[in-house]
Amino acid sequence: MKLTEALRIRQGAAGVPNSFKVALACGFTPLHLETFLAAHLQQALPGRRVEVATGLYGDLAGTLERFAEIEADAFAVALEWPDLDPRLGYRNLGGWGPSEEIDMVKHAQATLARMRAAIERAPASVPMAISLPTLPLPPAFHTPGWQASAAALDIQQSLACFAAETARRPIHRVLNAQYLTGRSAPGGALDLKTEILTGFPYTLAHADAVGEALARLIQPPPVKKGLITDLDDTLWNGLVGEEGPDGVNWDLSNHGGLHGLYQQLLGGLAAQGTLLAIASKNDPAVVDRALSRTDLLVRRDSVFPVEVGWHAKSESVGRILKTWNIAADSIVFVDDSPMELAEVKAAWPEIECRLFPKKDYDAAHALFQELRDLFGKSSVGAEDALRLASIRRAAELAQDAVVSGATPDEFLAQAGSVMLVEFNPPPEDTRVLELVNKTNQFNLNGQRHTESEWRRELETPGAFVMAVSYEDKFGPLGKIAVLKGVARNGDVDINAWVMSCRAFSRRIEHRCMEILFERFGAEQLRFAFAATPKNSPTAEMLERFLGARPQGEVSLSRARFAECVPALYHKVEYRNG
Repeated sequence: MKLTEALRIRQGAAGVPNSFKVALACGFTPLHLETFLAAHLQQALPGRRVEVATGLYGDLAGTLERFAEIEADAFAVALEWPDLDPRLGYRNLGGWGPSEEIDMVKHAQATLARMRAAIERAPASVPMAISLPTLPLPPAFHTPGWQASAAALDIQQSLACFAAETARRPIHRVLNAQYLTGRSAPGGALDLKTEILTGFPYTLAHADAVGEALARLIQPPPVKKGLITDLDDTLWNGLVGEEGPDGVNWDLSNHGGLHGLYQQLLGGLAAQGTLLAIASKNDPAVVDRALSRTDLLVRRDSVFPVEVGWHAKSESVGRILKTWNIAADSIVFVDDSPMELAEVKAAWPEIECRLFPKKDYDAAHALFQELRDLFGKSSVGAEDALRLASIRRAAELAQDAVVSGATPDEFLAQAGSVMLVEFNPPPEDTRVLELVNKTNQFNLNGQRHTESEWRRELETPGAFVMAVSYEDKFGPLGKIAVLKGVARNGDVDINAWVMSCRAFSRRIEHRCMEILFERFGAEQLRFAFAATPKNSPTAEMLERFLGARPQGEVSLSRARFAECVPALYHKVEYRNG
């Protein structure tokens, strides 16, 4: 991003009523870093006006200590070497050389301890993005440039320990130096002239890179949910229809190393809950034998569905999307054929299509990095592993229901379903807000929430969150529904309600309303409904109770609910109160 563009983005948000406040701590003059950070955050939060407040020059530790008293939606920290000891910069003439080194190490360690204590006292409800020193150390040590100084290594070790301890808290996110290196080479980071003359140490390109990375830590982009891959010359090297199931390869000796790395990456993505599927033009029987090979690096049971045939790949993609029941904009499609990618993109414009570069090693490395970015998560929980199994079971159950001819009531009555309800789950349960921010179809109004906004809203008198997990005799689905609202004077106002598509057709939403009526003794449930391009399932559910399509906020009485609610078969258990 150019500086002029960043300024234009900030000016364009001047009239936006809702603000998003960021407290930026840096020991240098914030100058262009402040501008780029605000601009990148503004792009991530178009419905809010980003405001950045900064601390005192040369007092990063003091600014961190004042975080405990600052009301902000997010904290950003840009740490550089002079913040650990002024002698590690270029604007303070405190002495370099062997006699100073031991003292510099001690001073840096003491400063890091002070910073660590300040970070721990910062509000636990406000996310914090931390950038470690990105500039090269000055020539302050007695060794030549090609030899590491023991004192410098001691400082770097103390910094690494500080970063590791800080990153263990979910609310604190430390910038990956490798990510920044790929966007701003270390040799082009320092602008010594502006550092000495104005106190701003970064080149414009480096300031943009640091600002963009901090913005991503504060407001991460949506995580993609599923990857659909081709087989021949993509998942493996060779054409399985011509070379047979044992003829394709993915090892170094057959020049298939890129395919082996791709399989290994897909295996890692599957382990963290990413959905994987196959769309291939091939003979199904031949593909089935190839996928059964024991040396495959991505487990066969972690891929579902497998769409193999001679029809257009866009048709296969459509069936996969229907099975997964997720939107096309949450999907990445990988194929080695530009023509196949174009055909799928024409049918499904929202899908991210990526070429597998089977002979271009640099391009393959870039693809692997990009896929990790698109699917990466700040944390991985036990529930992430349930997603594929529950989708597979849902497909099997739908087929069983068709074969058996059982009515919906007969099926639900025999399912042995259990809803585990938890009111006001702890803040460290990141799945709650994650579900709210990524669910589209059953979503009351499509509103997205930052972490600090969500937690502040829960401080309202009478505010509550209800999180629902589900399981039946076919297995657990994990946490699949979240409702947030305010209960007062016998009424309940629901301002957020989402439910995973994996939980559709089980009448969970009906039981949720029943629980709210009973828990709060409510005579009315009021829903802050707003139509979105994707939440028609929510509108249809409310229409069945109201007798009319909802338009804006709607109310449902206890009497009307009792009149319209279908038979419910869930057993309800409470994790707390």
